[in-house]
Amino acid sequence: MICAKSFVCSTVRPVSAYYQRVLDHISGALLRVEFTTDGREITDYAVILLSRINGSIETIRVYDGAHGHNEMHRYTRSGGKRPGEPFHAGTLGEGMRAAIAEVECGYGEMIEGWRRQ
Repeated sequence: MICAKSFVCSTVRPVSAYYQRVLDHISGALLRVEFTTDGREITDYAVILLSRINGSIETIRVYDGAHGHNEMHRYTRSGGKRPGEPFHAGTLGEGMRAAIAEVECGYGEMIEGWRRQ
């Protein structure tokens, strides 16, 4: 709880938010970012690469901090979600920013890899 001298108090509470944006209209690539903060600290996140394939939205890759560390999950056409792999050794906030950058730069190859599986 934070109190000023005037005794007006406020409580800092966790905040959740998300956004989604189109990466490529032709391939139907979408980036979705979901995160929770406590003050300025990222306490959980998911960076999700989605693609419109044959009329449906498919999950291609997920980066997350669900277990308190940064992981990456590949998805395959034939097998769905694969086990998580360590992704980034930094904080969850650093991992989230690194995951966004990786998806923005490599979404084409990630989608192509999903198609081959």
